[in-house]
Amino acid sequence: MVYLEHQEVTIVTDAAGAGTGYTEVVNGFVQAIRYVKTDFADGVDFVITAEGSGILIWDEDNVNASKTVHPRTGTCDTAGAASLYAAAGEPVETVIPVSNERVKIEVASGGDTKTGVFHVYIGG
Repeated sequence: MVYLEHQEVTIVTDAAGAGTGYTEVVNGFVQAIRYVKTDFADGVDFVITAEGSGILIWDEDNVNASKTVHPRTGTCDTAGAASLYAAAGEPVETVIPVSNERVKIEVASGGDTKTGVFHVYIGG
């Protein structure tokens, strides 16, 4: 049985254009995040992490429009060396785990008292 949870987080920025929002506590793997531009300023910046562990989920600057991402992280071997596809030298990637913690969404450069919405999809 496949498990998929969806949480919607609305963030309102302060006068400096910054804001922070959180999902409820989740368990599983980040499958997707959808940013829906309402009235955040063009050029908004996002840093999305797992709150307790600090695991980076999505970090992007200068976003101007709604978009959906399917974040992945690089894998490594038991010595900590990055796992790479031999032919292209590109990283081997995997889904990002979140366990008993909230997803933290930090916004910067969003404009004075502006709103944006994030849809977070966690699967197991």
